[in-house]
Amino acid sequence: MRFSFLLIFFMVYANINAQKIYSAQYSNQADIKVFLVDYPNKADLKVYKVKYDNQVGKNEGLWFFTEYSNQANKSVYFVKYDNLADLKIYFVEYPNQAGWWKNRSN
Repeated sequence: MRFSFLLIFFMVYANINAQKIYSAQYSNQADIKVFLVDYPNKADLKVYKVKYDNQVGKNEGLWFFTEYSNQANKSVYFVKYDNLADLKIYFVEYPNQAGWWKNRSN
């Protein structure tokens, strides 16, 4: 069980190198299922929403949400329960707070 979680997490971590994101309406339209947590220490990734698409980085949690799916590199679907998610995120107020949680212990 723990091995499968780590494998899925690694696959998600490796595949989210694009930061132009489309929020899908249905889970079968999404590349990644995301759960929004209430506290930053519960998140795998802390995300800052940028205003312009040229502000995104490589893989540091700066996300630009596109209006159309063909403009995005990855599509996400926000799930209601954390056990359905591939990735847990927390939205931060400042861009320097964004990034992957490094020392996570569950």
